[in-house]
Amino acid sequence: MNHNAKATFAGGCFWCMVKPFDEWPGIKAIQVGYTGGHQPHPTYEEVCSKQTGHVEAVEIIYDEEKISYEELLEIFFRSIDPTDPDGQFGDRGETYHTAIFYHDEMQKALAQSYIDKLEASGWFNKPIAVPIKPAMAFYPAEEEHQDYYKKNPFRYGLYYKGSGRKRFLEENNYRPSLSKEELRKQLSTIQYQVTQEQGTEPPFQNEYFNHFEEGIYVDVVSGKPLFSSKDKFDSGCGWPAFAKPIIESAVYDKGDTSHGMNRIEVRSTSANSHLGHVFEDGPVELGGLRYCINSAALRFIPKSKMDEEGYGNYKDLL
Repeated sequence: MNHNAKATFAGGCFWCMVKPFDEWPGIKAIQVGYTGGHQPHPTYEEVCSKQTGHVEAVEIIYDEEKISYEELLEIFFRSIDPTDPDGQFGDRGETYHTAIFYHDEMQKALAQSYIDKLEASGWFNKPIAVPIKPAMAFYPAEEEHQDYYKKNPFRYGLYYKGSGRKRFLEENNYRPSLSKEELRKQLSTIQYQVTQEQGTEPPFQNEYFNHFEEGIYVDVVSGKPLFSSKDKFDSGCGWPAFAKPIIESAVYDKGDTSHGMNRIEVRSTSANSHLGHVFEDGPVELGGLRYCINSAALRFIPKSKMDEEGYGNYKDLL
């Protein structure tokens, strides 16, 4: 039985809207293109001239059995400034307006419900400005724009930072939905110190430093998957070490000059939890990186319980 469905989102420059979705289980295909306008088969130059009425957008084919539309909405809203009606970050004008283009009434209802909840949460101090529109003809962009972040990683990194998107998301979208008081009740003392106060647990005296059972490690605050046992290795450092996150966009890096050192901190995008640091002394055969992570920031889900706990979609990644 075919469970594939289609989702279309406009979130400003489409170069930046592929990576957030790309690696999640259930995503079958993503292409960037133009939609919402009146001219058939527009070119990039024509769209940028703001004469065709199109916005830059992404069209996603996904397996509804493995990832829900609500999850896609969460990824989308964590990747944009939803309060900006005139563009996104350094990109201004109608070409870069945000929008959710629904393909059926269920998507429309779910999108409206998500926006209503976001408004009610008080997460942002300005109204949500993302319109919900019926899907229109989608015209794929030229080949050089497809998977731009993979083809041009250096230029993409400069643009992602220079446009202001990176800073905005880190300061506004990557944060827990619970208050500090609620987190204190939910977390143990060491879990709170590590995830909320950038603490570090003792080496060789933590739960997962010498743990190699098959399964995944999730954010202790949000429950979102972070690392896989297949990427874990014994670094001898006394903390869990991973070659890479289970999904690249599940974490983000941040400069850290505390304690008189110049390091790269690793934080979760789902809850802004402090996880640890990343170093360039990992095994070469695994990519050369060592994600040195505090056990207290993680919760382990064994493979035998992944279905039971709602993580069955990630078993293929093991």
